[in-house]
Amino acid sequence: MADEKLTLTLDNGDVVIKLRPDLAPGHVERIKELAGEGFYDGIVFHRVIPGFMAQGGCPNGTGMGGSEKPDLQAEFNAEPHVRGTCSMARTSYPHSANSQFFICFDDARFLDNQYTVWGQVESGMELIDALPVGEPPASPGKIVKATVS
Repeated sequence: MADEKLTLTLDNGDVVIKLRPDLAPGHVERIKELAGEGFYDGIVFHRVIPGFMAQGGCPNGTGMGGSEKPDLQAEFNAEPHVRGTCSMARTSYPHSANSQFFICFDDARFLDNQYTVWGQVESGMELIDALPVGEPPASPGKIVKATVS
């Protein structure tokens, strides 16, 4: 089967992410399910920290919410958190990932084996770099549409 990709259409173009079911089959399935249901459409990047990461996937834009689906069991893996790595956000409880995710701007290897890596940006990383900064940004960047192909 060809590599599946998640495309996040932003206001200024597309970010294409290679999905990695070999690393995190449950998390990839959840991302695909939520994208297919339109869950991510219109959701903002509510936490953007230069040199670290951009986080999105919260339905209320605060970082405190998730989907109605049950939280996921952790699928921590040894894939390094480097530029373009897509990983699931969670609370301090390991099995609390739901719908929020983050994309690393830079090397964040201190997260390795503690967060579930599920994808890697293949193109459009410059669009992530250009997201408005803040926690939350005054005028946050948003996902216009998320599609899986």
